[in-house]
Amino acid sequence: MADLNVKINDLVLKNPVMTASGTFGYGIEFADLVPLDELGGIIVKGTTLHAREGNDYPRMAETASGMLNCVGLQNKGVDYFCDHIYPQIKDINTNMIVNVSGNDPESYAECAARIDALDSIPAIELNISCPNVKHGGMSFGVTCDGAASVVKAVRKAYHKTLIVKLSPNVTDITSIARTCEEEGADAVSLINTLMGMAVDIEKREPMLSIRTGGLSGPAVKPVALRMVYDVAHAVNIPVVGLGGISNTSDAIEFLMCGATAIEIGTSNFVDPTVTINVINGINEWLDSHGCKSINEIIGAIKD
Repeated sequence: MADLNVKINDLVLKNPVMTASGTFGYGIEFADLVPLDELGGIIVKGTTLHAREGNDYPRMAETASGMLNCVGLQNKGVDYFCDHIYPQIKDINTNMIVNVSGNDPESYAECAARIDALDSIPAIELNISCPNVKHGGMSFGVTCDGAASVVKAVRKAYHKTLIVKLSPNVTDITSIARTCEEEGADAVSLINTLMGMAVDIEKREPMLSIRTGGLSGPAVKPVALRMVYDVAHAVNIPVVGLGGISNTSDAIEFLMCGATAIEIGTSNFVDPTVTINVINGINEWLDSHGCKSINEIIGAIKD
C-alpha cells in the first residue's frame, strides 16, 4: 500500500479524503454506514455563535448533475455544539473539524474561540461566504478587505489549524486566497457553492424559498478544478480541493492540480460510502502506477 498521509500545517491526515461541511452531519449520523476512523477528516456542519433556524422551505432543488440548496446554516449554536455534540464525537479516531460561520468578524472570532478550547477539535474551516450584516449583506468572501477582516479577527482568537473556505463567486479568487494567507490562514479550501437558481414553470416561481441557492455536485467540478489549480500556484499554504468530486478519478484530478487534500460533499447523498471507495481507489491507483506516496502526484500536472 502507498503512503497516503498528508499534512495541513500541523494537522496530519491519514489520507487526503475528508467530508465537506453540510453533507455529512456531525459524522455520527453515518457511523452505521461508514467506518469513520478510516477517513482523513470529517468537517461537521456549519456552526455559528448563536442558534439559527435557517431559511424557509423549500430550500433544496435538484438540477442537472447537481443540486441547489439554501438551507441557511441551520444549527443550534456553538454552546449547544460544545455541550451536546462534542462529547459524542470527541473520541472518533480521525480529524474532527468544525466549519465556523458568522455575521461579523466579532461573532466569527467568538465562535472560534469557544471551539479553540475543545481538545479533540484540531482545526476549523472558516466559511467566509456568509453575508456581512454590517455592509448590506455582501459576502465577506467576495472582497479582499472582507476576507481579511474575518481571518484577522479569527486568527487572534484561534490558535490551532485555520482553514479558510473560499467563495467561487468572485472575479479573482487568487487575490482573496493570498489575502487569507497574509492574515494568517494555514490553508484554504475551495470551492464553496456557486450561486444559482431554478424555476417551477407551472407555478411560475423560483423553486427555492429565497430565490437563489448554492449549486453543488458534478456540474461545478470543472470550475472548481480551474480555481484549485490557480490558487495552488498563487499561495504557499496547502490547498484543500472540493466541488463535484464523486469518484477516484475526480479526486486524483484535484490532487494533480495542487490540492493537498480533498473534500467530498454532495456525492455523500447519492452514495454514503463514496469516501471509503475513493480512499481505496486512490491507493489502488497509486499502486498500479508505481507510486509509493500520495505526495508524488500532488501538483504533478504537467504545465
